[in-house]
Amino acid sequence: MDWMLRDLAESVPETRHVVVLSSDGLRMAQHGTEPDTADRLAAACAGLQSLAKSIAGVFPDSNGKMRMLVIEVSGGFFYLMAAGAGAYLAVAADEGVDAGLMGQRMRDLVARIGAHLTSPPRSDGQAI
Repeated sequence: MDWMLRDLAESVPETRHVVVLSSDGLRMAQHGTEPDTADRLAAACAGLQSLAKSIAGVFPDSNGKMRMLVIEVSGGFFYLMAAGAGAYLAVAADEGVDAGLMGQRMRDLVARIGAHLTSPPRSDGQAI
């Protein structure tokens, strides 16, 4: 999976970090970042996807599942996209990023390898 994450980072200028995480906030893969930073991003994403699920309830035709979340902050953008059963793709990019290109490349990556980006449910703190 490393080469696919690297391909995403290199194909979209201004990309800083790429992280694949489980829905409970555990880092599964990373590119362009230190493990500690990737772990912090993954943990924060667990909360973000939970909040997005709550907001989905505002829309009567929603199935309650988050597809993509984009946050703009001073200095850049943060993207979080559902990427398979129980898995998410997170990207942090500088403010000069082409937002449309980033969204397209993330969707392409998820479409290509979404079935491989899964995290099995946990039982009693153990991976099944």
